[in-house]
Amino acid sequence: MSVQVFPSLPGLGWDVERTPMWNNIVQESQSGKELRLANWTYPRWKWSLGFNLLRQGNVNGTAYTELSTLAGFYNARQGSFDSFLYTDASDNSVTGQALGLGDASTTTFQLVRTFGGFVEPITAPNVVSKVYVNGVDKVGFWTVSNWGTASPGVITFTGGYIPPAAAVITADFTYYWPCRFVDDSISFTNFITNMYEGKKIAFISLKN
Repeated sequence: MSVQVFPSLPGLGWDVERTPMWNNIVQESQSGKELRLANWTYPRWKWSLGFNLLRQGNVNGTAYTELSTLAGFYNARQGSFDSFLYTDASDNSVTGQALGLGDASTTTFQLVRTFGGFVEPITAPNVVSKVYVNGVDKVGFWTVSNWGTASPGVITFTGGYIPPAAAVITADFTYYWPCRFVDDSISFTNFITNMYEGKKIAFISLKN
């Protein structure tokens, strides 16, 4: 399970396709009445990126490695086999995110983020800058588990500290999306000397 971060390259096109994916069972009787069962409690996400320009080699006197950086990252993951971490440009940080209520005994709280009113767990935290109890920063009294651990994205209060009863637990943090590539092959087009494009680089989020 890799914790390598998807490379940031200048040739990324403006069109980034992002799709929420659910898994449901729909059974329809002869009368037309439906029975619907939801297999998941929160979605997986799929991204599709297009790189309009990936430079490789000498371009106007400057050496570039953009193509080899992306291809090397993909090959190091062995296609869809291994995971990686992705930073979504518009969904990567929260401030004052509510995590739960202290009850004078609970010491662990799952990181979550609210997006359009829907709450999802965060399992690949990047930087957790602050954790608050009733608005008071509790620096030094907590740890966070990272992606790749048994219970990733969990805040644990330490040093004997226990949140008081009816305490509101909030946090400021940034996060990644753990993902894997969709396909076991990708294509790069050489449209001019030392310049390539990769039209469809697709990957989906992973659940712990």
